[in-house]
Amino acid sequence: MDPELEAFIPLFPRADLTDPVTDRKNFADLAAAVPAPDLTGLDVEDRTVPADPDVPVRIYRPRQAQGAVIWLHGGGFVMGDVETEHPWAARMAAHSGAVVISVGYRLAPEHPYPAALDDAHAVLAWTAEHAAGLGIAPERIAVGGHSAGAGIAAALALRARDRQGPPIRYQLLNQPGLDDRQETWSQRHFTDTPWMNRDKVTAAWRHYLGDTPATPDAAPARAADLSGLPPAYIATAELCPNRDEDITYALRLLQAGVSVELHQWPGTFHGSQAILSAEVSQRQIAELGAVLRRALAE
Repeated sequence: MDPELEAFIPLFPRADLTDPVTDRKNFADLAAAVPAPDLTGLDVEDRTVPADPDVPVRIYRPRQAQGAVIWLHGGGFVMGDVETEHPWAARMAAHSGAVVISVGYRLAPEHPYPAALDDAHAVLAWTAEHAAGLGIAPERIAVGGHSAGAGIAAALALRARDRQGPPIRYQLLNQPGLDDRQETWSQRHFTDTPWMNRDKVTAAWRHYLGDTPATPDAAPARAADLSGLPPAYIATAELCPNRDEDITYALRLLQAGVSVELHQWPGTFHGSQAILSAEVSQRQIAELGAVLRRALAE
């Protein structure tokens, strides 16, 4: 493990997702401890997207933005909101120059699949419809996120393809949760890795799926056909249970004719980019922004 990251492991809470209410509070406390982002040059606005029910979003507008990303926070489908994602959404906007629309999607287990995906789809459709008012080109809308949010983003790309829109320019998937089956080497062997491990992944999928059998709409790795999807950037952490399913998904996208950039970050663990003092974390965050900037450019 990267020594700059290893020193912080004792400070990470051991959320096992057995008590969602307590885990949400601890997650919010952890996010609040992250250094505040620099909002210079950003207009930040809370809005509500009309849907059933309405979806809260926080919009970050850099000056002269050309495109936007529908941004979905992590938290095992159970934790997180626009407040906990604030440090990361703001940094993404600053690094990428894109409008970041951070989605406060409904959380499991109170709202299992497809609630979060429906919320994300509503925000995508709203963004495409209101592109002019947001100051962006409708053909330059990406989807992306961290962890569970990245998995929802991948599912959103599949849904948009299958429903013939709204069109998605790019998918930016950071350590996505894609496969409920947990059959890969990393899922079977990473039982005590920091922040995310096999038992926690099991609990996350149990909360998210509820009594509904897994489908490609819920677990994108189950999709038989990945052709026709937007180009993708997929980042993995070496010591993350999701690592191997993400690499496999990247390979399957390539074999389906989809352009993919894959970056496997050595010495990192799931969510370790929250440790901003580490040089590898700084490179990870800067790269996410740079990739999105390039993807949404003319």
